[in-house]
Amino acid sequence: MYTKSLNAAPEARPDLEDAEQTARFLERVDAEERIEPNDFMPAAYRRTLARQISQHAHSEIIGMQPEGNWITRAPSLRRKAALLAKVQDECGHGLYLYAAAETLGIAREEFVEQLLSGRAKYSSIFNYPTMTWADIGAIGWLVDGAAIMNQIPLCRCSYGPYARAMIRVCKEESFHQRQGYEIMMTLARGSAEQKAMAQDALNRWWWPSLMMFGPPDGQSTHSDMSTRWKIKRFSNDDLRRKFVDATVPQATYLGLTLPDPDLRFDPETGHWAHGAIDWEEFRNVIAGNGPCNADRLARRRETHESGAWVREAAAAHAARQKARRAA
Repeated sequence: MYTKSLNAAPEARPDLEDAEQTARFLERVDAEERIEPNDFMPAAYRRTLARQISQHAHSEIIGMQPEGNWITRAPSLRRKAALLAKVQDECGHGLYLYAAAETLGIAREEFVEQLLSGRAKYSSIFNYPTMTWADIGAIGWLVDGAAIMNQIPLCRCSYGPYARAMIRVCKEESFHQRQGYEIMMTLARGSAEQKAMAQDALNRWWWPSLMMFGPPDGQSTHSDMSTRWKIKRFSNDDLRRKFVDATVPQATYLGLTLPDPDLRFDPETGHWAHGAIDWEEFRNVIAGNGPCNADRLARRRETHESGAWVREAAAAHAARQKARRAA
């Protein structure tokens, strides 16, 4: 506890020094300057970044599972190679983001432990099953499309390592979105059975995709401060609106129907208005009670444990290299 006299000189008052540093920090953020790992940052800013970046990384890693489920069952060698490349990309995204999170002074092992123990969250969308090949198309089109809406503004995030990592991530996600849309187009223009498969996948993934943007404005726990610190640039509802506006004409072009009887164009706002989202379902999935929550975490733990020998071998090799350099 700080116990010195309140009349002490300002430079001897850590609380005043922090206030001055915080004011300078906010000035830099407002001036669009990038905050780097060795710069001063408020503790709450550091905690928010660590939570957001690590949960983003967790989502990429867990997100490999629903699509990896179809690598061996892809309908052609071309599709298999493309899907394999996409899953590898998602793994790379997770590694970029863990590396960015580590610049905040927290070891990657701690982030991984938080995920494996269930203490850390990841995107609710990755707790739904991939039941048909059309789900792979729907994920690319809708899920990666929603991710791009969320992530492009992060390229201008106030924290430098996060912003720089997102540049490559967004380029690759854009490719994934086009790949998914192409799968849906092929199915929609195929046989009646194939088109029905595409429509079924759209029906199941549409609402979870809208939930990806988070709770409505005013109900998000972290949104206001993240916006003030310019970690995020747009509100959840603004991003969701942009996604719907972009997706409606795409669905029309495919000849598919969005599963929302209340969807309508509002001429006064110039935007498409969607029906009510089941936020109870969202909260239930986030709480760990989604269709695949338990399976996805169990598979992640199993994979982590089976890879222990690789981590041990790498650590032993690093120790030997260090000993040789010291000799």
